[in-house]
Amino acid sequence: MTKSAKFDFAPLAKTVIQHIDEGIMVADQLGKILYYNPAVRKLLDISDDIELIKINDIGKFNLQKSLLRAAIDSGEVDAAGKPSGNFVSFEERIKHSDSHRVIEITSGLISENESDDRKRLLLFRDKTDFHHIQSVLNPSGSNLSSKDPQMLEIINRIQQIAPTNAFTLLQGESGTGKTQLARLTHSQSQRSKAAFIEVNCAAIPESLLESELFGHVKGAFTGASADRLGRFQSAHKGTLFLDEVGEIPLHLQAKLLRAIQEQEFEMVGSDKTIKVDVRIISASNKNLRDMVDNGKFRADLYYRLAVIALTVPSLRERPGDIPVLIEHFCLHLQNRGYPGNMKCSQDSMRMMMDYPWPGNVRELENAVEHGIICAKDDVVFPESLPQDIREYCSDINTFVKVSDDEENTINEIQKAMQSCKGNKAEAAKILGVNRTTLWRWIQKYNISV
Repeated sequence: MTKSAKFDFAPLAKTVIQHIDEGIMVADQLGKILYYNPAVRKLLDISDDIELIKINDIGKFNLQKSLLRAAIDSGEVDAAGKPSGNFVSFEERIKHSDSHRVIEITSGLISENESDDRKRLLLFRDKTDFHHIQSVLNPSGSNLSSKDPQMLEIINRIQQIAPTNAFTLLQGESGTGKTQLARLTHSQSQRSKAAFIEVNCAAIPESLLESELFGHVKGAFTGASADRLGRFQSAHKGTLFLDEVGEIPLHLQAKLLRAIQEQEFEMVGSDKTIKVDVRIISASNKNLRDMVDNGKFRADLYYRLAVIALTVPSLRERPGDIPVLIEHFCLHLQNRGYPGNMKCSQDSMRMMMDYPWPGNVRELENAVEHGIICAKDDVVFPESLPQDIREYCSDINTFVKVSDDEENTINEIQKAMQSCKGNKAEAAKILGVNRTTLWRWIQKYNISV
């Protein structure tokens, strides 16, 4: 047998490293950069005229500081608080000329031939597309699991707008996932490490809403025994989520407009101007454009809030998501200690597919938990489902002859729906019933909406 000729891999390895998409950098233990391949500049968006000397000042961030933070977070520090040298991985959002990229950085100390003179090896990988796919399939571990083209398009749009500071308005029925979309936008933004402050404008009494948003000083009104910061100040450098923004009274909308537009305001009872840096995401289950036309919402405030306007479809508009969400909720409940071997009978699944879900995803989540609790022998039967679903499915499967009294009921429903321009939540309030009952009547009497 002949001996194979010795082959020097060094030139070939160097050539390969020069052409791969992953960035490779070598530095000494003092942080002086000894080598890097062209991919490093591309991944970190560093122009050719900028000299790379030390890792504590590279491109748009302090790499040395990020390495130390990652080592501390992973417990890879010695007794003196210095990095141990073991490999750690972390991610950085790097601003490029027209977008933001998520770069995974892996680093550790290496030595050649067990020498004491160790060098720091840094590996850079672009994980932007991976994060995008993960967010589409199951963004932020939230209730946004979806296969519906409309929802996937909305999630894709959020991936585009999240790195910007554009104000975003989310509209759609209650329970469709607007809050989760707002949280997703914040988590994918440059402000993700700062606060995400939620304000439910419908849950705060009108007399207290101004103080809640802008804060107050001591003695501003009866009971104001001390200064109190508002939500705008709490969200400084972060994101302020104004849920049910359509409930803000007209007289307060002018001050809100100034705070949003100028990023400044005065606390209640004070003439001192406070400046903030806040991104606004708002949501409403009402059509704010219709409210503008009816004089119930300021047009200038609407256009300021709706730089990016997204309408979230109801669950009945995307029935294909029902099985996806049921599976998601089952896994979530299993993590909370519920049984993990539950099955759904064909009849109960059919009922859930037929039900209009006036409470949308939030109602479906409750129904899944109800079904698991009331299951028999680890099977969710029709009788395991909530009463609203069972009654609805019973009504639509029963032939009903319309009496004179019911004819009057139908007329009242139609009038209520017309007066509310098809808004079922408002029509239900006028009729003095809940939305589920109204849905049942609409289906039962085949009322055109």
